[in-house]
Amino acid sequence: MNRVDLTPAAAEVIEKLRTQHGPLMFHQSGGCCDGSSPMCYAQGEFIIGASDVRLGQIVGCDFWMSEDQFEYWKHTHLTIDVTPGRGASFSLEIPLGVRFLIRSRLLEPEELANLPPVHTGPLETV
Repeated sequence: MNRVDLTPAAAEVIEKLRTQHGPLMFHQSGGCCDGSSPMCYAQGEFIIGASDVRLGQIVGCDFWMSEDQFEYWKHTHLTIDVTPGRGASFSLEIPLGVRFLIRSRLLEPEELANLPPVHTGPLETV
């Protein structure tokens, strides 16, 4: 069981971006810029802080969010999707005429019991 998955459409966009920008990472924004959209960056372009939580990976890309925001989302399963349109963010997909978005649902009790642990802080400290 993963905390984060993605749609085939999102996977397609990520592959285009990876070809153009190399390794990628995601950070779930906390309301700045583009609401609460997942933001895609070239790996290392967004500085992970000591209180950022790594939820897992989607197609080889680390997916992070702030610890405070994780408190609100820790009982949900997130699915990364794309939709036509331009968001108001610095996320890499914007020039493609699409933007990433989150579709969420509450996790069932048995899913919660089988989730892998999350990691807080930069991965270099693991």
